[in-house]
Amino acid sequence: MTEENIKRLRIDDKEVILVGTAHVSKQSAEQVKDVIESEQPDTVCVELDEQRFQSIREENKWKDMDIFKVIKEKKASLLMMNLLISSFQKRMAKQFGIKPGQEMIQGIDSAEEIGAELILADRNIQITFARIWKNVGFWGKAKLMTAIMGSVINKEEISEEELERMKSEDMLNSALEEFTRSFPTLKVPLIDERDQYLAQMIKSSPGNKVVAVLGAAHVPGILEQIKVDHNLELLNERPPKSSLPKIIGWMIPIMIIGIIITTLMMNPAAGMQQMIAWLLWNGTFSALGAALAFGHPFAVLTAFIVAPLSSLSPALAAGWFAGIVQTYFRRPQVQDFESLSEDVYSFKGFKDNKVTRILLVVIFSNIGSTIGTVIGGADVIRLFIQNL
Repeated sequence: MTEENIKRLRIDDKEVILVGTAHVSKQSAEQVKDVIESEQPDTVCVELDEQRFQSIREENKWKDMDIFKVIKEKKASLLMMNLLISSFQKRMAKQFGIKPGQEMIQGIDSAEEIGAELILADRNIQITFARIWKNVGFWGKAKLMTAIMGSVINKEEISEEELERMKSEDMLNSALEEFTRSFPTLKVPLIDERDQYLAQMIKSSPGNKVVAVLGAAHVPGILEQIKVDHNLELLNERPPKSSLPKIIGWMIPIMIIGIIITTLMMNPAAGMQQMIAWLLWNGTFSALGAALAFGHPFAVLTAFIVAPLSSLSPALAAGWFAGIVQTYFRRPQVQDFESLSEDVYSFKGFKDNKVTRILLVVIFSNIGSTIGTVIGGADVIRLFIQNL
């Protein structure tokens, strides 16, 4: 790392020093230490939010996870996205002997050593993920889950060329790079909005001298965005829930029920055939999803029984029930939470860890139920048309 990574600017009477770091470089941590010790700033800003800061400070945070709460609050998919980042970082750490984010840890430690105020300048990662999630749609979500599993199964080593590229990239962007290529619009919540957020946090930090420790990819954007004011409340807003999915979610079951009732009135035998088709398609695909996630037999059975009913209500999901049953029969132990960050590095660990197994059961059961709804609904309509 050289002085080229350091940018100095003045904002009114405040001196701001941006240190563009490489997330996978030991030299970056050393440079952060040198800059903070030599500059003696009033404030040190780091590219972390409260959640990532706590994960650094409390390495055993997984022990306190309430898996029932995760399922109930519909956060299984978001937790899986977090595990994607963890798996990616583990892979680099194993190959290069590097602890990703070491430069941020050094920034925290150095700020404490000189008595500078520490500012967590990045946006909450869950808000960033929520804004990403909003932009991808159903098939995008399914593709993301595939990318997660692919990153776990992938054993290819990172090339030196890729390593050099990652040294100038944002950690989140590096981990989600393949996904952002498929969905270019994700650059806005992942990079652009965070540039704005970081810039506003840095320039509004207290003190006359501020050192900001940032991924090198953010520095050019921050140099531009720091010239204007940004509304942090707007950048912190979770995406509003559209009423359209809810309307469609209720219209489909109402239509299916209406078609079946109409068919029963015209031809009871055909109506019964429709009901059986709906039950079998929904139940089978949801159960198949649970089975592919290596779910407990009772979780698979639960998915089969619940899916045909939950598909008729947007307020319910077969995966929630299957996940709860999986948790009851395969309740995670302390060691499952303790080994979570290590287990997500391999397919075997992902499969054997009881926490990730529950998440997979929830997600795959829901995906299967959705596929079953599409096919079952088409079969119900086909039988209706045949009996007109």
